[in-house]
Amino acid sequence: MKIAVEGDLNPYYIETIAMAFFPGEKFRDEDDPRLTARVCLFDRDDGSFSAVTLGDRDGGTASGEDFEPWRADGADRTRKLSSGRAFFKAASALTGYRPPWGIMTGVRPSKLATEFLTSGLTEKESADEIVNSYLAIPEKARLAVGVAKTERELIKPGDDGKCSVYIAIPFCPTRCDYCSFVSYTSPRLLSLIPEYLKRLRDDIAFTASLIRDLGLKVSTVYIGGGTPTVLEPDQLDCLLDSLYPLTENASEFTLEAGRPDTITAEKMKAAASHGVGRVSVNPQTLNDSVLAAIGRKHTVEQFFNAYAIARDAGIGTVNVDLIAGLPGDDPDSFENTCGRIAELRPENLTVHTFTVKKSAKFKEEGAFDREGKDAERSVSVSSRYASGAGYRPYYMYRQKNTVGNLENVGYSLPGCECMYNVYMMEEIHTVFACGASAVTKLVSTPGADGYRDIKRSFESKYPYEYLRESESGLLGEKRKKLTADILSFYREHNMV
Repeated sequence: MKIAVEGDLNPYYIETIAMAFFPGEKFRDEDDPRLTARVCLFDRDDGSFSAVTLGDRDGGTASGEDFEPWRADGADRTRKLSSGRAFFKAASALTGYRPPWGIMTGVRPSKLATEFLTSGLTEKESADEIVNSYLAIPEKARLAVGVAKTERELIKPGDDGKCSVYIAIPFCPTRCDYCSFVSYTSPRLLSLIPEYLKRLRDDIAFTASLIRDLGLKVSTVYIGGGTPTVLEPDQLDCLLDSLYPLTENASEFTLEAGRPDTITAEKMKAAASHGVGRVSVNPQTLNDSVLAAIGRKHTVEQFFNAYAIARDAGIGTVNVDLIAGLPGDDPDSFENTCGRIAELRPENLTVHTFTVKKSAKFKEEGAFDREGKDAERSVSVSSRYASGAGYRPYYMYRQKNTVGNLENVGYSLPGCECMYNVYMMEEIHTVFACGASAVTKLVSTPGADGYRDIKRSFESKYPYEYLRESESGLLGEKRKKLTADILSFYREHNMV
């Protein structure tokens, strides 16, 4: 798509809205673009007026106009609202499609709802603002407000003075066809695990020392992947033991077990004995034919067995991940999945929407419905079942190329929420990260205007790069610089 903007507006904003209507579209100057958009903004004394004209290569055209009075929260938002709604009208007319989140483009829709609630609007007024100004459908507006309300209840004074720790195990037994996470499955790469764990344990000790020197208290520890339970029982036991300096006083310790075919009684016993209080057991769907089609190397029966193993080990909180809109999984099949999961009554239920990642097999094959009618119905089914079973949404995020422009939602029985997810999504405090592909996110305490400064530090993406640092002798210099950067950040914001 070639976008021409006349007026004070960054074209990137229009590109983000266009992605909801034209997933996978490229935005660059071309001699013969598939789509063209002309966006004109006019600042007036009373507000900003926008006009948008869209055209496709087949001769189809559509236009849209909108006006937004100058807002107290800024001229930039005023211009974005008028131009965004004008583009929305034109694109809806051209495609016949209406994205359920309207012109809301951020990763965290609840952030806007939190802003409205904090400003003094009621829950209904906040939802109405999201519907009227951002063109989201009422169901999504209520969801955003519901998540924001729960998060405000969960986040306590003093949480921003603590920290969390993420541990990355970027290995899986096999790769699912919808996935493009940095995880490794070949025998050659899996053979790196012993050496990887040796380096990882060293990083954990370094991080624990740094946290201690900063005078911080660890609130939550989360082991993610990949599939952490790809580790052998003795490997998992050794890793968990190395985390004791971080977990001994933490209020939450989570192990993302994930794949049912990697969960054994011995591994869950090791987890429970080291204080793990939360695990994820993730079937994605309870439809064996769909599991086989998407490359999941486990069965529905294996999921139920793995779930029982986690329960029998005495793990206090179990999360179950599902994916709405998987190829071949229609709403009726997904409703059956939701019903059977509701009968198990896990403390947490996370419903993702099928997202076609850029290097996933399904994107290569083009095997997905971009408008996501089945996904949209499936997401609604999951919401209905969760609500009926007493769960409430407590965190939510969106991703690029999600089918139907939909969302991922974490549900919980009251009092069983995963606080690591809340801290991560709402950027409440620093999250230190260890392992290949991990990202440390330094978060300042809020200023008088509520703004938090954020700085990220990236680990090497691939395990072999991560290990090469130790072999090359560069690790010492890297840690010295990381320590200096972190201390500088904390001093700059008067946090030490």
